[in-house]
Parts: sequence; C-alpha cells; structure tokens
Amino acid sequence: MHAGHQPDKAAVIDDRPGRPVRIWTFAELERRANQLAHLLASIGVGPDTKVCWCGQNSAPLVLATHAIRKVGAVSVPLNYRLSPDEAAYVVDDSDASVLYVDAAYEPLIAAIRDRTPKVDHVLVFDGDGSLEAQIEAQPIDPLVVDWSSATATGRSMIYTSGTTGKPKGAVRSARLDPSTSAGLISLIGYRPDDVYLTTGPLYHSGPGGFAGIAHALGNTVVVQHKFDPEDWLRVVQTYRVTTTFTAPTPIRMICSLPAEVKDRYDRSSMKRLIANAAPWTLHLKKMYLADFPADSLWEVYGSTELGVDTVLGPEDHLRKPGSCGRPAPGIEIKLFDENGMEVTEPMATGELYVRSALMFSTYYKAEEKYRAATRGEFHTVGDIAYFDEDGYFYIADRKNDMIISGGMNIYPAEIEAALDASPDLFEVAVVGVPDEHWGESVQAWAVPARDGVTEADVIEYAREHLAGYKVPRGVTFVAELPKTGSGKVLKRQLRDEYMAARPRSTSA
Repeated sequence: MHAGHQPDKAAVIDDRPGRPVRIWTFAELERRANQLAHLLASIGVGPDTKVCWCGQNSAPLVLATHAIRKVGAVSVPLNYRLSPDEAAYVVDDSDASVLYVDAAYEPLIAAIRDRTPKVDHVLVFDGDGSLEAQIEAQPIDPLVVDWSSATATGRSMIYTSGTTGKPKGAVRSARLDPSTSAGLISLIGYRPDDVYLTTGPLYHSGPGGFAGIAHALGNTVVVQHKFDPEDWLRVVQTYRVTTTFTAPTPIRMICSLPAEVKDRYDRSSMKRLIANAAPWTLHLKKMYLADFPADSLWEVYGSTELGVDTVLGPEDHLRKPGSCGRPAPGIEIKLFDENGMEVTEPMATGELYVRSALMFSTYYKAEEKYRAATRGEFHTVGDIAYFDEDGYFYIADRKNDMIISGGMNIYPAEIEAALDASPDLFEVAVVGVPDEHWGESVQAWAVPARDGVTEADVIEYAREHLAGYKVPRGVTFVAELPKTGSGKVLKRQLRDEYMAARPRSTSA
C-alpha cells in the first residue's frame, strides 16, 4: 500500500558508524520483499513453514520480516546472543527448515548444524553477496500464495526470554486485531509522519512489534545496528526521531552520559517513547524527564504472549509512581488470589490475567503449559499485581521472583525501586536465596556508580528507605547484571551462581 502511495519515502534507514548509510524507499522495500518471497518459495517455503532469522538490527532483517509474511510462512526470530546450546534448542524445537542469517553469525549457525537436522537451507546475507544476487534475479511482482494446504499453525513464533526455564515458542495464528490495535495507536497518538528508532533487538517482541506498527502506518524505521548511547543521540538528532520502544538499561546509559555530551545533541524531536521490557523505577523516569520532552514518556505493561495490556500516559508518571497504567483499549484484566478467587478490592494483590484479541494462541509443543496458565479466556504470565481506587494497575513482581522470608511476602521490585534512587548505585537486582533460619533471605547484586562503594553503604541506605525485613542481608558487586536480549535481568542465573559459590556443609 505505502509503496504505491508514497514510493519515494524512506522506509528503512540503516545507519552504522564506519559504513555507508543504507536507505530503502517504500518502493524499494516492496520490490526486495517480493523478490525474497519468491526466492523463499522456490526452496519450498510456504504456509506453515518455519523460517528462523538471526542477526543484529539491519535493513536485511526488516526485509526478511516482510518477505516471510508475503510467502505465508511462520517467522521465528533467533536471539543472536544465545550460546550454541541455546540456539540449537530454539532452532530444533521450532522445526525451522530455513535459516536466514547475518554473515557475522554464520559461525554460530555452523556450530549447531549437526544438532539442527530439520534445517534444509541456510541463507547468509551481508556476506559475499551471493544471496543478494539470487534475490535480485527473482521476479518483482507480488507472490501468489496457495493457502489451501495451510493448517494455521501460526504467523509468528517468538521464543520467550527463558528467565525461569527453557524458552517456549509463543505462537500467534492471526494478524493483530485491527480495532484493538487502532485503539492503542489512537491513545498514544501515533502519526503517519513519525520516525521510529529500534532501541533494542528486532528479535524481541517489543522493538520488533512496534517497528511493524510503524511500517503499517507508513513511518520511516531507523535501525540502530548495535546500541551505543551517544550514537543513539546522534541518530535521534540526524533523523529527527519521534518515537521508539526501549527497555530501562539503554535509557539509563543515555541519561547517565555527561551533560556536556548530551548537550551536543538535539533531543526535542522525541514525542512518543514507550517504556517497557522491564519495570522503570521512578528515579529512572525522573532522569529521562530531565533530558527529554516532558510529554514524550509513555509506559506500557505487556509480554510476548499477551501483547500490550496497560498504558500509563505522560501526565501520570509523577502522579501515580510505580503504576503501569490502566487497561489498554480492548483489554480486560482480572486478578486472582492464591485460592483462585477474583480480587475485587483496591490494593489487594493477585495474579494478573488478561483477555484480549492480541493474545498468543498457544506454546508450541507445550499446550499443557498454555492450559496451566489459563482461566477460561483469560491468560497469565505469572505477574503479581494490584490496582488502586482509580483503576491504575501496579506490578508487584513476578510470581516466581517473590521472596518469602519468615512468613513475610517480599517483592524484589519494591526493594530495587528504593535502591535505584541511591547515588551510589548505577543498577541493582534483588533475589531471594535459601536461608536455614528464615526460609529465604534478601540478597542484592549491584553495579556501583562510583569507586569505593561498600556493602555497608548499600545496607545503610536500604535501612533508611525500607522496612527492616526488606533490607538485603548481603550485597554482591558486579560490573554488569546478566540480562536477556529484551533487557530483563536473569535472576535465575544470579541465584544459581550464588548457590554454586556457597560453602557446602560437611558431616563428620
């Protein structure tokens, strides 16, 4: 559609330091996507075929998302940060028969080929040019797809982060509901002339999903190949970026740059920054608001499985600290307590369940896990939440992350929010660890903001801002926190490392 209405408008801009800028217009993107779709069809790709793609953000990755849709196949993003064992699991579990991979990650694919016997074809882009030559030789007309053999297994399958176990393939078997999507777009105020920047990997449902919305609206999508905070500011200024979707860590890095660095760049074009992927503390929001337009910050709560579920507008961040907003258009939310009873009183916690047309269809090869997280038409990803008198929701924490110490329920997110405001800390994560006396105790992992920060400094600050039973019993300092590609802290890894380092008791 946009190729016909605005053929000469930039659709994709791939601007990396040290390389020529690559710009494809909507007409060029349409032509290339048609050609790649024909090439995929020529090697047997069609409806229900799983096509796995891998690489850092680039124009060819955006191209692949459009071509896979055109040929009717199932799009399976592969996190390029995975170890060979992890990557082999995702590729084989997904039943992908085609891999479309950046040449930079060809060694990763080579390392797992003996464990991915279902893969028939590996297409390598940005390498020696052979794939690009094959694409150019294909017809430019749209592909005609025969849907008669389709079993509707899905249009996309995104593997969850795997923070609590092996990742699961979240299958979506239909396009996004137009009315629900339109309600969200209208609420946030997206415009056809917006310019979207990928602050995060396209394989994640947030950056990739909002890039899809941007192209559906005819927006220019600017892909940052590899995140760098100052280069991000350069891109925002150069292309007058108006909107993005981001996890907390990139913004923390940007706002922590020296004032003289930030002042080199015009940031006034930003109109709609979507905060998500992991909770944003009030302290981080204040950092952002000090550097960017006050009416540009939006927060959404959602997940790979459930889509966008709540929205918090710019006017509410300081008025409703800690809230993730009210239900998005077309979304129904219910809370259920541990006895399965619906929570109807404000400020009482319960597990959050969602019903919407944006939800996923099932977990691939794990239907039992899908059913276990379902109540009728409502589904959960295990978050504990409450709502206030005005109907604003607050995520207390992940069900699996809750700490029970001495019979008290402790939510790490509350402790993390308090410690995040400490001038001594750049970033912090809190985990429950086994304790012979209390059952579990609170342990913190912290990235110091300066040299010389001690455990006593952190604990003293915590005692000033938290109830005694919430104060960490120990603090481990690290150079960085382990995270998934979407920006979530891998608390399971921290807990496992803690347990591995504990002295083992011995018996006489």
